[in-house]
Amino acid sequence: MCAAAQEAWLKANRNHWYNASSLYKEAAATSQHLDAARERLAELLGCDAMRIVFTSGATEANNSLFSHFGDKRCHISAIEHPSVRVPARAEAIPVSADGILDMNHLPLQSDLVSVMAANNESGVIQPWKQIMKTCRDRGIAFHSDATQWIGKLEASELGQCDYLSGSAHKFGGPKGCGFLVLRDEEESWAFLRGGPQENRRRAGTENYPAIEAMVTALEHVTQRLPEMNSAHRDAFVKRVRTFLPNVEVVNEDAPRLWNTVMLVMPRHDNRRWLARLSQAGFAVSTGSACSSGVEGSSVVLQALGTAPDALKRTLRVSGGWDTTLQEWISLADAMREVLSSLDR
Repeated sequence: MCAAAQEAWLKANRNHWYNASSLYKEAAATSQHLDAARERLAELLGCDAMRIVFTSGATEANNSLFSHFGDKRCHISAIEHPSVRVPARAEAIPVSADGILDMNHLPLQSDLVSVMAANNESGVIQPWKQIMKTCRDRGIAFHSDATQWIGKLEASELGQCDYLSGSAHKFGGPKGCGFLVLRDEEESWAFLRGGPQENRRRAGTENYPAIEAMVTALEHVTQRLPEMNSAHRDAFVKRVRTFLPNVEVVNEDAPRLWNTVMLVMPRHDNRRWLARLSQAGFAVSTGSACSSGVEGSSVVLQALGTAPDALKRTLRVSGGWDTTLQEWISLADAMREVLSSLDR
């Protein structure tokens, strides 16, 4: 959590931990603060506040959405996060060699098309506005899992999507908090049953402190977006290529998030790389955390038809808003040392 979100969370817990659905005056005050947080988030996303349902994160939001659509015909991109891919029971739309959805394969008929705004493994940015327009022209509802986009790029137009999901911990907020934006404020179906909370859409006491911290975090990082660029990440790749000239940057020529890079190492199992780098104080991954432990777990590389051996040599690296150039370069230098030890 960023410092601003931590402070907001502590203040909300200290002053407004009451149940927002109760009737006593302290609870009413909490309810008012909850409504204000919803309005602030709506302004950041560019949507009506009553379209927003607070959830435990994007996984719950995605599962709830596809549970609602049930057996209706849905299509998703071939590179979606497991929280979309598993519950969707949908037809996959292929991506091109650069990791971008192939617009030529968008369906002419469907009840819902779901395409992530930015990929969680490669960082590739999808043309979600173009996809949304095409879907609208064809009378198809459009959903975007914007979990990776929000907090990295400007989010004020995302509210145009029929459905939108996000998670607080991806932009400096607390874990276990997120949201789903519905098609319109009148749409009402129950995520969870047993209470009137969230306009009878999701039963259970609202976690106002987490929600306040989430919105505060997004306000904080949104102010910093103009200073964010890919220079540090690109300097890291350049440094790595001084000792690993054959390293592959997945979808290098495609538009990508400024903080993310996915590497296919020329040699050595990625689990060995990960373990050695962890010992050196660097936390990298082999792909999506939600796919950890699955052999050849990279959804992106599978969609691109990458050879099975390469799947086992993949590393995913990402930085934050405060990650310095020196920290990126230090990781590259640590990789050089790890390579020397693995080559022995």
